Amino acid sequence: MENVIEVNGLRKQYDGFALKDVSFSVPMGSITGFIGQNGAGKTTTIYSILNIIQQDAGTIRIWGKDPVQEEHAVKEEIGVVFDEMGYHDVMTPAQLNKMMKYVYRNWQEETFFSYLERFGLSAKKKCGKFSRGMRMKLQIAVALSHQPSLLVMDEPTSGLDPIVRNEILDIFQEFVEEEEHTILLSSHIIGDLERIADKIVFIHQGELLFSDHKDRLLEQHGILRVKKQEREIVRDEDVVSIRTSAYGAEILVRDREECRRRYPNLLMEPATLEEIMLFYVSRGSQMLPCDVPTDHEGQIGG
Repeated sequence: MENVIEVNGLRKQYDGFALKDVSFSVPMGSITGFIGQNGAGKTTTIYSILNIIQQDAGTIRIWGKDPVQEEHAVKEEIGVVFDEMGYHDVMTPAQLNKMMKYVYRNWQEETFFSYLERFGLSAKKKCGKFSRGMRMKLQIAVALSHQPSLLVMDEPTSGLDPIVRNEILDIFQEFVEEEEHTILLSSHIIGDLERIADKIVFIHQGELLFSDHKDRLLEQHGILRVKKQEREIVRDEDVVSIRTSAYGAEILVRDREECRRRYPNLLMEPATLEEIMLFYVSRGSQMLPCDVPTDHEGQIGG
């Protein structure tokens, strides 16, 4: 499958934080979820992809093009949605429409106003009077109204109520129904990504922990729930991370079916994407000698 975005060896150093050789790809026609805690490096990575900040090292290609050398051509094809709206509070959607005609060569006025109607947004109301959900819908309307092939979004559903989030997720799924449309979606709302993402890229403290298909992650991982005396039965090489309590332990294992055969008397349950993320984050103090094998992109080995 062709990759729309390819990031290789991305580095960016700040005082107290660094991106460390981050590499991953975003396949065409997919929704790739970009997850990690606040401060993990998601926004820095996205800003680097969009050439908002300059990386210290590494390469980024979008449709095989250098987004710095061919910035104008690349950005014509990208719709962008950020956590905060970047439009001036005194502007109205009608005024935004007039401005965007001069920003994007393929700006579609009819499409923009149809989205305003669909979202219940007044064309004459000042942006500063919109609620957070309405502001996010306005950003999405702008992002979708110049015929982009790629959407890049940083926390677009953060802070929204479940009904508005559900409506926005439906729009994202509609967008990728066309096979050449692609989404890179950063979010810490893991349930949203478990619902719509095809692939998951997980970054933690500036480092890539894994990049793999969502279904494969969910199929491979499992949680053993064991009593205290049963913990020693489980081999270290099977374990990703352990959470202990006074009564027993929860153990995230990297090969659920193999462990089901190996430990038939222990309780095995599927792991959610959020549980997988939390276990990987908490494993720093309990890193095992046989860690998760990775390829050049940090994919989970099988």
